[in-house]
Amino acid sequence: MKAISGRATKSMNIGSMLEACDNSGARICKIVSIKHGKTSKGRQGYAKIGDWVKVSVRKGNPQMKGEVFDAVLVRQRKPWRRNTGERICFSDNAVALLKDEKGNPKGTQIKGTVAREIQERWKEVAKIAKAIY
Repeated sequence: MKAISGRATKSMNIGSMLEACDNSGARICKIVSIKHGKTSKGRQGYAKIGDWVKVSVRKGNPQMKGEVFDAVLVRQRKPWRRNTGERICFSDNAVALLKDEKGNPKGTQIKGTVAREIQERWKEVAKIAKAIY
């Protein structure tokens, strides 16, 4: 997985509830685990912008409730620093669900903006976003 440009801060713990910002049918998701997460021994994992996470659907389409999907964290409230020196944050925490291991999105459009760091790491997800900020 390609590294993102910027110093992303730890923002989401396991068990955090997020909004699903795509049109896959899910509305509210809960983080179950973080794929390729790096932490010290004995410390709980955390997710940051652009990370690959496993989520469980809590609200939304009745056929999807309780199912576990791969997802990408596309927006976070906690500010992080870009290499240009600017600090950036969003008004909510949101994920986009993935269809397969290659990073293809489950939905066909993403509501709201997406961070520029997503475009560097997840090109297919950034293609269906309305705006990249």
